[in-house]
Amino acid sequence: MPAPSNFLKSMAAAAAAKHGGGGGGGGGEHHPAATAARKQQQHAVGFPSLSTSSKALVLLPLLLLAFIYLFVYPKEFELQSLMSSCVPPPGTYTAAGNLSSTSAIAYARKKPDFRLLIGILTRADVYERRHLLRMVYGLQLAADPALAAQVDVRFVFCRLYKDDQRVLIPLEILAHGDVIVLDGCEENLNGGKTHTFFSAVAELYADAPYDYVMKADDDILIRVPALVTSLGAMPREDMYYGATIPCNSMDPGRGYMSGMGYALSWDLVQWVAGAGEVTRGRTVGPEDRMTGEWLRVGGKGRNRFNAKPAMYDYPLPVPVDQCSHEFVPDTIAVHRLKDNPRWAHALGYFNFTAGLKPSKFYKFDP
Repeated sequence: MPAPSNFLKSMAAAAAAKHGGGGGGGGGEHHPAATAARKQQQHAVGFPSLSTSSKALVLLPLLLLAFIYLFVYPKEFELQSLMSSCVPPPGTYTAAGNLSSTSAIAYARKKPDFRLLIGILTRADVYERRHLLRMVYGLQLAADPALAAQVDVRFVFCRLYKDDQRVLIPLEILAHGDVIVLDGCEENLNGGKTHTFFSAVAELYADAPYDYVMKADDDILIRVPALVTSLGAMPREDMYYGATIPCNSMDPGRGYMSGMGYALSWDLVQWVAGAGEVTRGRTVGPEDRMTGEWLRVGGKGRNRFNAKPAMYDYPLPVPVDQCSHEFVPDTIAVHRLKDNPRWAHALGYFNFTAGLKPSKFYKFDP
């Protein structure tokens, strides 16, 4: 824009050009000189002509925008992939939340090969046992971020019937988020709880199904990496996995899988939930035997796998059957850990405290 002094001068000149020919009888508006003067003044009060450098300053941002739109925007996803290189590598701590022990620490992992839900059927009153199990499974999952499977652990019991449970269990849920309360059963493992569990899981996780669902007791130590390795080689359909009963049998087709812990593929979980004609009248009794009976009558679970001798009962001084034997290095699960000394024995054998660092805050005598 012209400087203020020049602007005022140009305005005055324009006024003079407009009225200066008035003495000529009003014909000055059509005089060629007057017309040229008006054009000159109109040009003077308009936008100034831009220099070459000014034009360059105006065009440069426009060219930059055009470049971004034509060349950068189509490669948006490539840029995002470059940005993703800032994500911590597998095993790097990324977040912590007020969730369950199995999910309180989030790790950057590759897409899992399969998803496994372990439902630990327990009782509401055994708070100490759940505390122990959360540590046992939480430490295993945190210690092996490259695990090939997504493993979720849930504690399952039937409807609450005590006033203290109605306060303490919600506290656990708020703190850990790993509890399933079944509304359709009374607290009796052999009174239909297992059937209610599988039926509830089929509905609860219908939108995000697991590949396998494992029913487990609360007195079993599952070595999660070993279980994942074993299940990784199993079929994803019509699969029934565990430790065969009777104890002296290694033939998975002969009997059924021990109630210590057995897994069904997702299609079998759905089938159990909807097979009323088969399960009706067959839900009360030894729950592991009932599950085997459903599959036998329904002609299901044709892909059966026996995990013995890697799944077994706690070693007793005088074994009562062949389900019990000494600890072995390739153990998948140890059952009948009925008290803390047995748990300590098993956890010590498998060196669960190996990650403990020396500290001035504690000292353990040998």
